[in-house]
Amino acid sequence: MPFTNIDIASANASRRSTRRCARRLRRKRELAKEGVTTENGTRTAAAGQYDRPDRASFDPYRRAMNTRAHYRGSMNYRHAFHAGNFADVFKHAILIGLLGALKAKPTPFCYVDTHAGRGLYDLRGDAAQRTHEHLDGVQRLLAATQLPAPLQAYVDLVRSFDAGDNGTLASYPGSPLIAGRLMREQDRAIVCELHEEEAAALRAALHGDPRFAIHRRDGYASLRALLPPAQKRGLVLIDPPFEAQASEYTQIQNALENAFERWPNAIHAIWYPIKLRDPIAPFHRWLASHERPADVLVAELLLHPDNSMLRLNGCGLAIVNPPWQFDRELGTWLPALADLLAQSRYGAARIDWLKTDAG
Repeated sequence: MPFTNIDIASANASRRSTRRCARRLRRKRELAKEGVTTENGTRTAAAGQYDRPDRASFDPYRRAMNTRAHYRGSMNYRHAFHAGNFADVFKHAILIGLLGALKAKPTPFCYVDTHAGRGLYDLRGDAAQRTHEHLDGVQRLLAATQLPAPLQAYVDLVRSFDAGDNGTLASYPGSPLIAGRLMREQDRAIVCELHEEEAAALRAALHGDPRFAIHRRDGYASLRALLPPAQKRGLVLIDPPFEAQASEYTQIQNALENAFERWPNAIHAIWYPIKLRDPIAPFHRWLASHERPADVLVAELLLHPDNSMLRLNGCGLAIVNPPWQFDRELGTWLPALADLLAQSRYGAARIDWLKTDAG
């Protein structure tokens, strides 16, 4: 009786399975000679190595995400590992400037934060001590003298939360707590955090502040559900962890469409990481070509050339409807910040208009 196609396919599959089992057995024996505990012929996580190195083994940021996943289960990102780093310094110094511009008028404003985090971060805790990223971030400014006035205002505000011994910081405030220090009695805030543990910590950090409405929900969806607030003026900060990598920009654009429609008078500030330039360019083009007649200002801080996915080379903030002459204000201190935080000769600052209402 002749073999059918099904018989041949089954035989081929059986041979492939046999070869895989043989390879695993050989590998298990090799690892046993090296004294490594194995499971199914593969080095276990406890051994600290793997059969075949994947991309994460070459990427310090992916390795950090894997470590965070161990602590948070399904939540890959945990900002406690990065609190007070160069990106926080950049973002929060700009945030202080934006809120200061809103305070220049007596009418109340509303601050909206889509990815609020836990509020206050322990720089002496296990997470921060694993990475020490704050040492090349906020700690550099604490040791600096003759800072430009906006950077000194940032340092003074951060110090007010808890300065430790010898001028070091024991804790670092997230965006909601920084906003809370700058808001007036008549101002309000809507802050969103999806993950249960972080949201609970945020509630504790805000101590029942009546100016804050805290929502444990998806921040992107909140721009459709919670806008507009009662206040006509305000700021929307979109500061996602970019776990979705380049596709995160699609979520941002969809959320901004809702925000622009519901609260057109607000300032919208979108933080983004810089590894390669290519994923950022389409987002910038989308902002520049959007039919909404508003100015779009971009500020960026680079520590390294934007040509490698293996590290965070810099970060940027796109500001839709920025305060008047805010580009000039940034120009008074952002180049100085780039010098203070430089890690190579490629450090640089960029301030540029993607779009102006006049053109």
